[in-house]
Amino acid sequence: MTIKEAQENVDKWIKTYGVRYFNELTNMAILTEEVGELARIMSRKYGEQSFKEGENQDPAEEMADVLWVLICLANQTGVDLTDALKKSIEKKTQRDKERHINNQKLKH
Repeated sequence: MTIKEAQENVDKWIKTYGVRYFNELTNMAILTEEVGELARIMSRKYGEQSFKEGENQDPAEEMADVLWVLICLANQTGVDLTDALKKSIEKKTQRDKERHINNQKLKH
């Protein structure tokens, strides 16, 4: 699935099953909540914390939830995520094309 297809699929789902998009501020709060749930899993799986009994341990599920809400926000605000990501890659390439290669902290 392309990013464009993902945006179209989410929009179709919202219009078919979701009644309507939550407003942008609600979705921003939901995005923050989903990122927090992903952070909890990451801190327990890769950090020093341990999981509680019955706690979700699947980062893929939370990453998909983050992506879902981000796509909702993009759709609501007219952002073409494919175009935005291409521009972000170009910006990072121009800005950082030598910075990381020359970073002694990244060399093992």
